[in-house]
Amino acid sequence: MFGNYLIGLREGLEASLVVCILVAYLVKTDRRKALLPVWLGIGVAVTVSLGFGAALQFGSQELTFKAQEALGGSLSIVAVGLVTWMVFWMRRTARHLKAELHGKLDAALAMGTGALVVTAFLAVGREGLETALFVWAAVQKTSDDGTSQPLIAVVLGLLTAVLMGWLFYRGALKINLAKFFTWTGGMLVIVAAGVLAYGFHDLQEAEFLPGLHSQAFDITGTVPPDSWYGTLLKGVFNFQPDPTVLQVTVWLLYLVPTLAFFLLPGRVAPTRAVPKEPKSDDTQVTASAVRSSYSRGSSGGDAGDDADRLHDGARRAGEHPVHREG
Repeated sequence: MFGNYLIGLREGLEASLVVCILVAYLVKTDRRKALLPVWLGIGVAVTVSLGFGAALQFGSQELTFKAQEALGGSLSIVAVGLVTWMVFWMRRTARHLKAELHGKLDAALAMGTGALVVTAFLAVGREGLETALFVWAAVQKTSDDGTSQPLIAVVLGLLTAVLMGWLFYRGALKINLAKFFTWTGGMLVIVAAGVLAYGFHDLQEAEFLPGLHSQAFDITGTVPPDSWYGTLLKGVFNFQPDPTVLQVTVWLLYLVPTLAFFLLPGRVAPTRAVPKEPKSDDTQVTASAVRSSYSRGSSGGDAGDDADRLHDGARRAGEHPVHREG
């Protein structure tokens, strides 16, 4: 259940932060009239995401067994690809997410109400569709016995994310988002490795890939699937006690390089400082002081005294305006 809870928390918090940033910016800039189209776009995005998830769940039930396995395996691979891209993207742009959304919102405000709806829809809808797909794939892999616990864990994760988003907006919760997304992203990569491996197993059961009966190992006697620790390992890591050789190979080929590359230092984009434009008076004072310092230095003056005079000249610039001689 922890793996599904983590998915709901991690993906839901991204969407909650986007909503908080959009709403807080409009309130802070006294543009409350624009809140209605923004909430409309958010509502449409949530509705489309829920509809997409429902279509996956109920639509797949009408298919044959092999078709269900083929669909589940294919969508699992797609979901892992999307989540992996989003994990790296969020790790790199977490610091600049607010500025990016502010820029898009300013552009939408200049274009009109329709642009606001589309901007909010795209900002939240991307997260919602990705969450729906990955949650569906993960729940399918951990609910073979028909239990609803995986789905409950996802819902609890989403509710926690909504609560955290509201606390962020109220200013009652402050955490280092860069570190948060780094740690949860690393854990999500581990969860995604299990989903990917099980997705390939589904394709084997659909007879799209060979090797269904080529087991890498079988430790069902040591780790029974119905034991509490077997259930825990399956819920957190999508662990299977009797995987095929292809499953183990895919799991290792994805997890080891992806996690190593993700945890490398320097993956966060540096903060871009905007250079300050010098004032005209500052330019005149600096140029005048440099010319004076250079003339003294060329006549054999001490370098330390010249530096002191340069700093003193800049400090007194506000008291004595500099006049150029014609």
